[in-house]
Amino acid sequence: MPTVISSFLHYMLPRKRAGEVEVEDDDHNTGSSLKKHRIGCLISSSATAGTTEPEKTNNSSKNNIINNNNEHSSSSVVPLTMALSNGNPPDIDEDLHSRQLAVYGRETMRRLFASNILISGIDGLGAEIAKNLILAGVKSVTLHDEAKVHMWDLSSNFIFSENDIGKNRALASVQKLQELNNTVIISTLTTKLTKEQLSGFQAVVFTDISFDKAIEFNDYCHNHQPSISFIKAEVRGLFGSIFCDFGPEFTVFDVDGEEPHTGIIASITNDSPALVSCVDDERLEFQDGDLVVFSEVHGMTELNDGKPRRIKTARPYSFTLDEDTTNFSRYEKGGIVTQVKQPKVLKFKPLREALKDPGDFLLSDFSKFDRPPLLHLAFQALDKFVSEVGRFPVAGSEEDAQKLVSIVNNINENLGDGRLEDINPKLLRSFAFGARAVLNPMAAMFGGIVGQEVVKACSGKFNPLYQFFYFDSVESLPTEPLDSSDFRPLNSRYDAQISVFGSKLQKKLEDAKVFIVGSGALGCELLKNVALMGVSCGSQGKLTITDDDVIEKSNLSRQFLFRDWNIGQAKSTVAASAAASINPRLNIEALQNRVGPETENVFHDAFWENLSIVINALDNVNARLYVDQRCLYFQKPLLESGTLGAKCNTQMVIPHLTENYGASRDPPEKQAPMCTVHSFPHNIDHCLTWARSEFEGLLEKTPAEVNAYLSNPSEYTSSMKNAGDAQARDTLERVRECLDRERCETFQDCITWARLKFEDYFVNRVKQLIYTFPEDATTSTGVPFWSAPKRFPHPLQFSSSDISHLHFVMSASILRAETFGIPVPDWVKNPKNLAEAVNKVIVPDFQPMKDAKIVTDEKATTLSTASIDDAAVINDLVIKLEQCRKSLPPEFKMKAIQFEKDDDTNYHMDLIAGLANMRARNYSIPEVDKLKAKFIAGRIIPAIATSTAMATGLVCLELYKVLDGSHKLEDYRNTFANLALPLFSMAEPVPPKVMKHRDMSWTVWDRWIIKGNPTLKELLQWLKEKGLNAYSISCGSCLLYNSMFPRHKERMDKKVVDLAREVAKLELPSYRCHLDVVVACEDDDDNDIDIPQISIYFR
Repeated sequence: MPTVISSFLHYMLPRKRAGEVEVEDDDHNTGSSLKKHRIGCLISSSATAGTTEPEKTNNSSKNNIINNNNEHSSSSVVPLTMALSNGNPPDIDEDLHSRQLAVYGRETMRRLFASNILISGIDGLGAEIAKNLILAGVKSVTLHDEAKVHMWDLSSNFIFSENDIGKNRALASVQKLQELNNTVIISTLTTKLTKEQLSGFQAVVFTDISFDKAIEFNDYCHNHQPSISFIKAEVRGLFGSIFCDFGPEFTVFDVDGEEPHTGIIASITNDSPALVSCVDDERLEFQDGDLVVFSEVHGMTELNDGKPRRIKTARPYSFTLDEDTTNFSRYEKGGIVTQVKQPKVLKFKPLREALKDPGDFLLSDFSKFDRPPLLHLAFQALDKFVSEVGRFPVAGSEEDAQKLVSIVNNINENLGDGRLEDINPKLLRSFAFGARAVLNPMAAMFGGIVGQEVVKACSGKFNPLYQFFYFDSVESLPTEPLDSSDFRPLNSRYDAQISVFGSKLQKKLEDAKVFIVGSGALGCELLKNVALMGVSCGSQGKLTITDDDVIEKSNLSRQFLFRDWNIGQAKSTVAASAAASINPRLNIEALQNRVGPETENVFHDAFWENLSIVINALDNVNARLYVDQRCLYFQKPLLESGTLGAKCNTQMVIPHLTENYGASRDPPEKQAPMCTVHSFPHNIDHCLTWARSEFEGLLEKTPAEVNAYLSNPSEYTSSMKNAGDAQARDTLERVRECLDRERCETFQDCITWARLKFEDYFVNRVKQLIYTFPEDATTSTGVPFWSAPKRFPHPLQFSSSDISHLHFVMSASILRAETFGIPVPDWVKNPKNLAEAVNKVIVPDFQPMKDAKIVTDEKATTLSTASIDDAAVINDLVIKLEQCRKSLPPEFKMKAIQFEKDDDTNYHMDLIAGLANMRARNYSIPEVDKLKAKFIAGRIIPAIATSTAMATGLVCLELYKVLDGSHKLEDYRNTFANLALPLFSMAEPVPPKVMKHRDMSWTVWDRWIIKGNPTLKELLQWLKEKGLNAYSISCGSCLLYNSMFPRHKERMDKKVVDLAREVAKLELPSYRCHLDVVVACEDDDDNDIDIPQISIYFR
C-alpha cells in the first residue's frame, strides 16, 4: 500500500504559471471560497514580459496515471482525491479552460502558457487580437503603441471610453485587458520599437505598420534563431489583409485538430496489395495516401508491429494497403486500424519576397476569385499613398481616390506579364474612401483569424495561413449612392463608421429595435459589436437581450464580458451592464426568460411585431428552430450563427429573400444501439454513455422515484398498477431495493454498497454474459457470435491495492451517502483507511443463471423484457414496499443528485470516469482520463474565443445590409469557416421555394390574413374565390372542419374563433388578437395545393 501512495506524490506537487506567486491562507478549512492572491501579474511599462524565457514544461509523465519512481518517503499519506489525477501535473485550470482544452489538448495549452506575444498597434484590430490571446491564456502579451486615443478609435475599440481620449493607447488598454485573465502578464511599450526588442517573443503581430518597416522587422524575425513568427494584419474600412511568415521551416504537428480516424477490421486478404474490409456500421474516413497502424489483429499478427503503412486506395468500407501480405499468416478475427497523423513542414517566404511573388491566395468567396490579386496591389498602393501624402485618403474625396487608383495602375503596369487586365476603379474608390476607418465587425472577424494564427505559431497546432489573405465586404455598403457630405465627421464616437457608410445608415443603426437571444460566448461578442456600432443607441432604438442561464467559471475563458466576481449572477444582466459600459448610449433591457412557447406572454405578438431584427446567440437546435418559426411568422430578419471548436458558420434568414433556418437540417447524430451500450461496447464512447446512464439511474432517477412513492404511496402504486408493464415492474423493484436490501444507514453501508456494485458491474455481469455467450458461441447462421465489432470481455478481480478500484469505491460511496443524507467521514480519502473498510465487505460468490435474458437485438429500445405475470409481480412488490415504508424513520426522504460536470469537487465525474474505465478494462478498450471523460459524458461542446469572434464579426457585416433595408439576395453571404485549416467558404443564401396557383405565388414567408372575425362558411367562401376547395381545417392538433364529416356542416355559421374555443379548447389571452389555422386545399382538378398558414383576426 505505501508504494501506491508514494507513487502519486509527484502529482500533488503544486505547479505555478510563470510570473505568478500564490499566497494562500494557512487555514485550509475555509474551503474553495477563499481567493488566492496572485503576485507577479503586475503591470509594467517595459518589455520585460516580452523577454522572459519560455517556461519549461516537463512532459515525461504525460500519459502515466501511476509511476513507480519512489522519490518520496513512503510514510507520507496522500489523499485519494489528489492521487486520482488526470495523469498530468495540475498546471492547467481545467474548470476555466475545459472548453478550450477540448479543442487544443493539454500539450498545445502548455505551449501557449509558455508563449510571449507582442502586439504592435492597439487599434480596434489590435484590441481584438489581444483579447482573444489573453482569454486563450498565453504567458505574456506586450502591447506596443506610440499613438494616443482619439474619438475616432471609439468606433472599433471596446477597451476605450471617452475618458481615455488623449492617453497612450497601450497604457489605456492594460487594466481592462488584465481583467480578462489575471494569469497573463500584460506589459506595454510606448516608444519607438527596434528590431532587437523582438528577440524575446515567440510571435509578433503588427496592425498598423508601413511596408518598409514591416520588411525590416520581418527580415529580422525570419532570420532569427529560432525564427520568430511574424504576422502583419490590417483592416481598412470594409477591406482587410493578413500576411504570415513563421520562418524558413515551420513544423505543423496537427494539421486539422481532428481525432485520428479509426476502423474495426472485418477481414484482411493475403494479397498484394492487401484488401482490408471493415465492419459496415460506419463509413471509413480514410483517404488515399493516409498512413495507418494496426492493433489487436488475430492471425495476421505481422500487422501488429506498430509500423505505419500507407493506404493505396480508400473506399467507404474498405481500403487496399500498399503492402504484400501474401506470405503473412492467415487473418482470423479482430483488429483496429488507426490513422497516423504526420507532421507537416512549411517553408515560408519573407515579406520582401512574398510581395513580389505571393503565390496562391487563400480565397474566401468564389464569386470574387479575381479580387485577392487586386487587393494585393491596393494595400501596397495605400502604403505608398500614405508615405507620399502623410495621411490616409479622405472619405468622399474623389481626388484622393483617383490618386490611389493611379498608384495601383502604376504598380500594375510594372508587373509586366503578371499585370492585371482590370483594376476595377469603382472598387478602389470604395477602398480609398474607407481606408482610414477600422470597423468593429471587420476588427472582430480579423481579430479571430489573427488570434488563431498566433496560437498556431506558438504551438504547431493547426495549419497556418500560407501566406496572404485578402477579404472585402463591399456588399455591406448602402445600395443608394452617397454624397460626399454624408461621410463628413460629426465629432461623434461613430465618425469612423460614418466615413464608410454615411450618416443616414448610422441613424438607421441607432434607431433599430433588436432582439438578441442568448448572452453566452456569441451573445457577449455580439453585444460588444452592436454597442460599438451604435445599434439601438438612438432615441428610438432599443436592444432586448434574454438568457435564463447564470455565469459559471468555465464561461470565463471565452464569454469575455464576465469576470470571476460575476460567477452565479444572471448572464443577461451582467452582459447588458458590461455592454452599456462600452457605450453608455446603448438602450438595453436584460431579461432572464427562455424563449419558447411557455414565455409567449412575455415575448408576445406586439413584442415581435415591433422588432427590426432578431440575432440568435444560442447553443441548441430546438431553441433556434423556435426563434426561426417566430421570425418566419412575424416576417422578421434573423441572423444566425454557431461555432464548434475552430469551426463557425453564419446563416442569413431574410424575409422573402432566403430560405428559413429550419428549411434544411443536419442529419441526426447516429446513436449506438442499446444492446451495444449495455452489453457489447467496442469504444470508450459506449462505456461513457453507459456510465452516464447508470449514474443517473442510481443517483437521480431511483431516489426521485423513492421520494415520489413516499410523498403519496397510494397514488404512486395505483399508477404503477395501471401501467402494469415491464417498465413499471422494474421501477418498483429498484425502489424496493433502495428502501430494503440496499438501504444505507451508516457510511460503512455505503462502502458495502459501492463494493458490491463493483462486483455486480465488472465481475458478475461479465461472468453471466460469457456464460450465456461463450467465446466459441455462434449465431443461428453459424457465424462466430463474438465477431467484430463485438469484443469478448473478461471479468475484473477487485483489489484494494489497485488505486482505480479504490477510487471507484470512494466516489460511489460518497455519492451514495449524499443520497441518504449520511455524513462523509474524512478518513474515506485516506487510501489505507478506505482499503481496510472495503476489505471488511463480504462479497457473495456468483452463480450464473441458465435462463438469463440478454438483449442482442440492435433495434431494441428497452432492456426490460415483458412477462405474462408482470401484474402479479407488481402487486407483490406493492405489498413489500408498504412493509418497507413502515420501517422507515419519520419524514424519511432521499436526495436525488443531478449530474453536474463542471464541479470537480462533487465526485460526479470521478464516478462516471471510474464506471467507464472499469468497463473499458472489461472489454480491453483503451481507458481515458477524467478530463476526456468529462468531454464525452458531459457532452461538452468544444469552444474557443477566436471562432466566436470571427462568426460575430461576419454577422455584424450582414447587419449593416439588413438595417439598410434595400439589399438584394446576391448581396448577402452565408459563411462556413474552419480556422484550423484555414478554410473560408462564403456563398449567397438559398432563396425560398416558390409555390404557384393561378396568378398567385407564395413562399414559406407568406401568411394569409383574414380580418373581421369570419364564420367557417365565410372562410371557405374566401378560399373558394381563390380557386381553392378546402376539405380540412385544423387549429393546433384539433380538427375544426372536415368535408367528410356531415355533422361538421352544422358548424358553418359559427365564428372560427368560437369553434377554436369550443372544439380545440383554445385559450386566447387578452394580448392575442388572432388565431392561426392550417387549411388543406385542392384545386378544381383535385390536386393538393400547399397554401400558407391563415391568420384570422377576431379583435
